[in-house]
Amino acid sequence: MPAMAATLPYTARDVGTPLAPRVRLRTLIFLRWLGIAGQATAIVIVFLGLRYDLPVELCAAEIAASALFNLTLTYLYPQTRQLTEIEAIVHLSFDIVQLTSLLMLTGGLENPFTLLYIAPVVISATNLSLPATLGLAGFTLACVTLISFLHWPLPWDPNEPIELPLFYLAGNWISLTLGIGFTLIYAWRTADEARGMQTALAAAQDALAREQRLSDLGALAAATAHELGTPLGTIAVVARELEREVPPDAPWFDDIRLLRSQAERCREILGKLAQHDAADDGVAAQRLPLGALLDEIAEPHRGFGVEIKIAAHGEGSFSVRRRPEVIHGLGNLIENAVDFAVTTVSIEAVWTAIEVQMTITDDGPGFDPSVFERLGEPYVTTRGGLQNMQGEGSDAAERNNHSGLGLGFFIAKTLIERTGGAVDFSNASRRGAVVSVRWPRVALEQPVLSRG
Repeated sequence: MPAMAATLPYTARDVGTPLAPRVRLRTLIFLRWLGIAGQATAIVIVFLGLRYDLPVELCAAEIAASALFNLTLTYLYPQTRQLTEIEAIVHLSFDIVQLTSLLMLTGGLENPFTLLYIAPVVISATNLSLPATLGLAGFTLACVTLISFLHWPLPWDPNEPIELPLFYLAGNWISLTLGIGFTLIYAWRTADEARGMQTALAAAQDALAREQRLSDLGALAAATAHELGTPLGTIAVVARELEREVPPDAPWFDDIRLLRSQAERCREILGKLAQHDAADDGVAAQRLPLGALLDEIAEPHRGFGVEIKIAAHGEGSFSVRRRPEVIHGLGNLIENAVDFAVTTVSIEAVWTAIEVQMTITDDGPGFDPSVFERLGEPYVTTRGGLQNMQGEGSDAAERNNHSGLGLGFFIAKTLIERTGGAVDFSNASRRGAVVSVRWPRVALEQPVLSRG
């Protein structure tokens, strides 16, 4: 049973799906310097502090190679450079190889610093794609397996030699493998959700910006009409005087009459534009009865074979400010209801002295249980499934002959919550989807302050 999917006037080119960001060279260089400092400190403590036998020259050479690599990158490339995915994999693979070389010189899997293998995998999971991260994790596990068999003895007190049992080493390998796998999945999933939320929030802000641009255009049209009214009036007066002075049989009499009529027409058009802000657009901050506002929001969605019924009642008279967030948010919800309704969409608004509640109900198939719990999250959609339930050529099939990005509900919910409202989704007891929106009454009566 398909859900009432989310629709938007956006295409994949406008918004797109969330993509993994590139990692900056500066970040990897900084983390590598931290690793170099930690490795050098550990070598000094073990060799000079604990007096354990250690191939210090070879270990120092490994650390120096990492430092030289960092210095070379710093000299050749700008620090703000963003690495491609392949370049980032090469950098992280170098760090894994360098760590593997050090561990092979200092006990292999017996060395507790094998835990550091997790770091490159986490960096990859939070910045690169899943296939790249899985490949890097596979390479890391291969290195872990390699040092399990090929390594020098663990530096230890020669008077109290230590010999770890095979089962313990196998347990270390298993725990390290599970640790890499768990942190990989967790880090990638968390980063992917954060990227998706960031992209969807950007889409919500873009929707609000578009509404604001429309508001600005309305105000600009009114200002333009006011400023152009005076010069056009002067042109009309001069043209009228010329028309009276020039004889009717003059060769330019018709041109003068045309000039006057066109000037009058321009004045009429500008007069309508000047009145548009107060009569139709109301983009500034005028008030409207709630029922009239709902009728205006629903008007673009009429004429698709679905009847939209609106009922608004409550305690006393109630008018609201026309805000882009409310208009666009409710418009998205009504559009979705119309898309999946069979014959009727009902919109009921009820207000008290404290609260305003609005219910949008359609007689369609209702919300799909498979996505019900995730409604309101970005990129949740079942768009296209309803087409198979409608007859060929029907209005509903024609309305749904497009795909959605799954951002409509998210943007509507985000914009409504921006005004202090709350959105709930449910299925009707018999048939259809129900969207409930609640505001504190004061939230719709007062101007909504912008949030940075």
